[in-house]
Amino acid sequence: MKYSFNEETLTYHKIERNNKKLIKKIIYFLCSGLIISTITLLFFSQNIETPKKYLLEKRNLKLIKNFKQINQQLDAASNVLSGIQHRDDNCYRIYSEVNPIPPTIRQAGFGGVNRYKKLEGYENSDILIETAKKSDEILKQIYIQSKSFDEVFSIIKRKEKRFECVPAIQPVSYRQLNRISGVFGMRIHPIFKTRKMHYGIDFAAHIGSNIHAPGDGKVILVKHSKNGYGNELIIDHGFGYKTVYAHLHKILVKQGQKIKRGEIVAKVGSTGLSTGPHLHYEVRFNNRPINPANFFVNDLTNKEYDRVCNVQ
Repeated sequence: MKYSFNEETLTYHKIERNNKKLIKKIIYFLCSGLIISTITLLFFSQNIETPKKYLLEKRNLKLIKNFKQINQQLDAASNVLSGIQHRDDNCYRIYSEVNPIPPTIRQAGFGGVNRYKKLEGYENSDILIETAKKSDEILKQIYIQSKSFDEVFSIIKRKEKRFECVPAIQPVSYRQLNRISGVFGMRIHPIFKTRKMHYGIDFAAHIGSNIHAPGDGKVILVKHSKNGYGNELIIDHGFGYKTVYAHLHKILVKQGQKIKRGEIVAKVGSTGLSTGPHLHYEVRFNNRPINPANFFVNDLTNKEYDRVCNVQ
């Protein structure tokens, strides 16, 4: 207990405790200490490097360095991809007779919402967003390039098949050919003696001489007759091309049979309206007769080519 001395009355009085004031003082003291401790801790955490903070900063610097290296590698990859795109547009697609891919498609960005919003707000957001953008752009360009290669590959495969099918060799070899007795164009018919269009080329050769298929195809007509074209054979080569063989002595294939270029399909004869042993040979594109000489010019000498193509 505590007492106070009254000098006037020269007596002691008992001092009563005020619990409320005591509690207030304790709370004030605790709050003051907490505030001072917090300020002190913040000060030291910001200005004095702790081992944990040192490790975090070291890792952060290493990550930034790695991101810079990744950016350099992405730039190098982008340069390589640009070279591939250039060759694709100016070589592969031109060879395949396909239009180059417009830059607006190759370099197109991403629409819609901000794809990189989740990377914002960090200390190194700039390098994170830059790296993500480069990566996305390269991945999109690789996807477009992959689709382009798929398209070109498909076209080349189709062209290879077309090369195999287009009638590209002379049906009667030079070893068995006597002469070219009739060319494509207007002429006096040897039997009717009237001016009439001749839709093919006549290869004069001995009866029984081999007739070779000028390209891969399928036999769609085998006809035996004593009139007109006589014994006749038609091969469908696909891609709009058909070849016609008339005045045959013997047909060695059947209707519906698939054949390969160079295969012997018939023998030279003189059936139908014919004045002598020869092969009447036609090339039709979309059922329209065209000059067969355009398809085996490499088999002709210059003099023969000039005559067959009516070059004066």
